[in-house]
Amino acid sequence: MDDLAQRVGYDSEPQPLGSYAALIGLFNAALVGGLAFLQRDDRLPERIGLADLALLAVATHKVSRLIAKDAVTSPLRAPFSEHGESEGSNEQSDEARGRGPRRAVGELVTCPSCVGQWAAGAFVLGLLRAPRVTRAVGAVFAVQAGSDALHGGYVALRDRVYSS
Repeated sequence: MDDLAQRVGYDSEPQPLGSYAALIGLFNAALVGGLAFLQRDDRLPERIGLADLALLAVATHKVSRLIAKDAVTSPLRAPFSEHGESEGSNEQSDEARGRGPRRAVGELVTCPSCVGQWAAGAFVLGLLRAPRVTRAVGAVFAVQAGSDALHGGYVALRDRVYSS
């Protein structure tokens, strides 16, 4: 059990709090470092436009689900997680495994909301550093998310029509 977990009263379940803290530090260091670099080059805008925010939100949603849930990306999660049950639509529910850093990374890469924060940070820094490339990459994932929604709607409608 993580010594920090015992000191702060998380000893009922194994929680790699020290490793979580390291991941928090890594994320914040990368984000602050990226923003400082952009500030130094005078590349921080007064605001980010609504269209860019919407594009990056949809792209972040898609990328985070792709990393955390998609069956095809399971080799990326495999060192840190156990194969989970199918959730349909080519998604699976993997579970983190191991202890310490391995478990913490497993918790991160199997959680769409968790990995989404990392993706969002990368997209925003990318938008500020290389907006054209980032918008193009974001558009690929946003279009895919829209396609997923259409597939889901089609299947629901088809099932409703044929089950009547």
